[in-house]
Amino acid sequence: MDQCSLLIRSPRTMKWIKAHAGHQGNEMADKQAKEAAKNKNIEECYMKIPKSLVISEIKEQSVKWWQREWTETAKAAKTKTFFSPKTEDRLKLRLNATPKFTAIVTGHGNIKAYLHKYKIIDDPTCPCRKVHQTHYI
Repeated sequence: MDQCSLLIRSPRTMKWIKAHAGHQGNEMADKQAKEAAKNKNIEECYMKIPKSLVISEIKEQSVKWWQREWTETAKAAKTKTFFSPKTEDRLKLRLNATPKFTAIVTGHGNIKAYLHKYKIIDDPTCPCRKVHQTHYI
């Protein structure tokens, strides 16, 4: 099997790491990229992979990563009450994320319960006398 075929069929994952920080794999990739840039006789195997496939794989990996983060985090309890646990369902939503909406679904921002929690105001009650400000939605 030639090198290009091996690259096309190999599983790939992408993640961000800080550059020039001594990560062995990243340093090796930098070295190989420099060598490849200098080599005029190297086979251009990237031409064999359709751009649509690369975009599709990146999207699929991103959705899997987001789902894992959403499932494993102990944070965002308030936000999770408003949305489906499935990433695919959340991606279908078309929301107008206004500052008020974001404050309510995250439980952070200029809402009375949040301001009271951090002792910025004395009373968490909304002016309409409801305890929670979710009626702004």
